[in-house]
Amino acid sequence: MSPYDQLRSGDPARLGDYTLLGRLGEGGQGVVYLAADRTGARVAIKWLRPGDTVSAERFLREVRVAQQVAPFCTAQVLATGAEHDRPYIVSEYIEGPSLQRVVQEQGPRTGPALHRLAIGTATALAAIHQAGIVHRDFKPANVIIAPDGPRVIDFGIARALNATSTISSSPVGTPSFMAPEQLLGHQVGPAADLFTWASTIAYAASGRAPFGSDTMPAVINRVLNAAPDVSGLDEPLRGVVHACLSKDPAQRPTAEQVIMRLLQHPVTPGGMLQEAAAAASVAGAPHTYPSPGSPQPQPHPQVSNPGFPPLGPTGPPPPQGQWAPQGPPQGPQRGWQPATYPVGAYPPPKKSRTGLVVGLAAGVVALLVIVAVIAVPWERLAGRPTPSPSSAAQESTPKPSATPSRTAVPTQALTKQRLLGTQATAYEHSGDPIKLTSYEVYNKNSKEWVNYARGALTGPFSRYGGNWETLLSPDGRYLAGRSKNYTSDRYDSVEITDQRTDRKTSIKTVKEPLISSIRAWSGDGSKILLNVEQSKGDDWLYLGFAIVDVATKKAEVVKVTGKSSFGWDGRSEGVVNLFGSDLRFFDASGNKVRDAVNVGELPAGTQDIFSPSGRTFATRCPDGAAGELCLWDSASGDRLRKVSSSCDKLLGWYDETHLYCWELDNATRDRVEVVDLAGKEVRTLLDIPNGVGFSPTFTRTS
Repeated sequence: MSPYDQLRSGDPARLGDYTLLGRLGEGGQGVVYLAADRTGARVAIKWLRPGDTVSAERFLREVRVAQQVAPFCTAQVLATGAEHDRPYIVSEYIEGPSLQRVVQEQGPRTGPALHRLAIGTATALAAIHQAGIVHRDFKPANVIIAPDGPRVIDFGIARALNATSTISSSPVGTPSFMAPEQLLGHQVGPAADLFTWASTIAYAASGRAPFGSDTMPAVINRVLNAAPDVSGLDEPLRGVVHACLSKDPAQRPTAEQVIMRLLQHPVTPGGMLQEAAAAASVAGAPHTYPSPGSPQPQPHPQVSNPGFPPLGPTGPPPPQGQWAPQGPPQGPQRGWQPATYPVGAYPPPKKSRTGLVVGLAAGVVALLVIVAVIAVPWERLAGRPTPSPSSAAQESTPKPSATPSRTAVPTQALTKQRLLGTQATAYEHSGDPIKLTSYEVYNKNSKEWVNYARGALTGPFSRYGGNWETLLSPDGRYLAGRSKNYTSDRYDSVEITDQRTDRKTSIKTVKEPLISSIRAWSGDGSKILLNVEQSKGDDWLYLGFAIVDVATKKAEVVKVTGKSSFGWDGRSEGVVNLFGSDLRFFDASGNKVRDAVNVGELPAGTQDIFSPSGRTFATRCPDGAAGELCLWDSASGDRLRKVSSSCDKLLGWYDETHLYCWELDNATRDRVEVVDLAGKEVRTLLDIPNGVGFSPTFTRTS
């Protein structure tokens, strides 16, 4: 039997860039279609009922937060859009029946199958809650029984509907699976999802909702006043479910606490959700978004803005004391190749495909679980709501360190933000001339870099799981992203989103097997520099560059052979490339203009080789000691001075009189610091746990 129905006469043939193949279902909120993207990969698209234009725009803003959810036992949200003023949500297509259908057709779940279902769905809720989302409509119909385990769908949609009530007149939720506070119209938090989770597990074990499913008044009365029917459950599941069905939200356990009880042994916070996801999986491997049939070039997570881009090897960390190109088979080996460090010396910070990162050790965690939550007893923390990113991730915090004179911002204006997908913390002033706008986190399980980016120069980050790179323009207006897939006609491309209009433009660049990795925006935000590359075994060949003009929506590809990556010159009018110890300057057409001779090496991971004015650039001194940097006059190539500091790796220029760099702080933490040209530390930009693969991108805003 086909897993989908045929399209009907009123159905569109396409939604955005997706071709509709059939209907997967229909409900009060809208129609769910099976669709194919430009590469032929299948996705699920939920197209909501008609509403007014303002509500559609608000809905899309609200639902985008669902893209931040870590892919633990959930169907990943891939994209959003609107057609005929009706929003749609594109998500990973999970093949399989719903839990409701399985129970109706095959009967209740028992034994290990029921236990896997409970752990898998609780793990999904933990991931959803950690992203600051409350599902609000958890029920058997929103749990898909996939070949590799249960998957939760439709998270974040009810939240968006609640914020845009004119888009649908239907109540959000199903009475048989709604919490008392939801029925009463009170504020709904994560505890409500635990109530509906328990109702769903009780249904899976018996085929009956714990408060019945007859008339609505009778069901509501039982939810508010009667004891639940959990007779189909055995311990320990019975006790956990019963606790979650408490009428008082404050008495219910959190999703993390449910997982701990079900696993029945201590689990470290960093590995709890991974272990729970593994326990829930039948196949033992996570379901991933399908890729095209042919092998794809692998990602180059971007760490750059106007200035010279970062370069370097990729993959797992080298053995202690070495800096060796030994990344995973699917990852490129590229960029400046630093000399081998002597055995016993600290190896340089590990970089992603183009960005600086901390050396990867055990314990890369895609989902943050707060240690304090795990350590406090079940009874004390039952029902504690999970903070949302807007309230918990950012807070005003004084920092005693000095502020660079250029910013002239008092220290009490400093804010800190815990970064999604990692335990790194960013510190910002409103007047900072550079802003952290994207970063990549290495997922040790999938052995891939996961991309996160801001949609503006301030505020929270979102997960861009379908991109190799995402880069914000200096004025915050445009967001450029490079997909993990070629187009249907096998071209690499860059998608530019105008944040003011939400209009997306896809610009083709080079054809397979070439790729065009995003390097940097020009200072005025009118152009994007790309590098044209091709893999050769474990190495990458640099075959030229491409410049995308945002106004004309065209990419000019220039063939220039180089041994390393190309970056903007100090004025964003041409490009530069390091050849040996010489810095070569080219115009936008690829004609060599001049050389800066014998300037040494570029520090591995440098983002902005040129100062903001373009008058000065920095390198590792050709005749200097370890850690010494040389500043050069961009016009003449003459050396201006040496700079010595505690920096382990230069990242770039903060302003004309300050640099920012990576410092290996101690055995547990690393920092990105601002230093003056005397080498004195003046403030912290980033604080990162040691052993986490992390690659930051800063955008110059002034």
